[in-house]
Amino acid sequence: MLTDEAADLLRRLTGMHGPLMFHQSGGCCDGSSPMCFPDGEFKTGSADVHLGDLAVDGVDKPIGFWMSANQYEYWKHTQLTVDVVKGRGSGFSVEAPEGVRFLIRSRLFTDQESADLGLL
Repeated sequence: MLTDEAADLLRRLTGMHGPLMFHQSGGCCDGSSPMCFPDGEFKTGSADVHLGDLAVDGVDKPIGFWMSANQYEYWKHTQLTVDVVKGRGSGFSVEAPEGVRFLIRSRLFTDQESADLGLL
């Protein structure tokens, strides 16, 4: 999911950088913030899980969201929402020069949502 503010920023960033992708590693250098890259610039592999694609009105190509498998094990029982806040994020993520950073907000799935997703 995306907040309206995150969707607005992604429309602007797509206009500047072309198609985009997210990766969230939970590593030491980039913390656990979602990193936004031009699509394909971050190489994913067998240690990553493709959580899905984020559709943004006004953006032709959905934005893929990837997470390291280790991080996914901690977060697989949560609904994730991409938001944006003021402040400096990582220099590697495309929003860094804008004076904002992406951030994940989460909530636990209900028992019914977990069952529907096959997590129980």
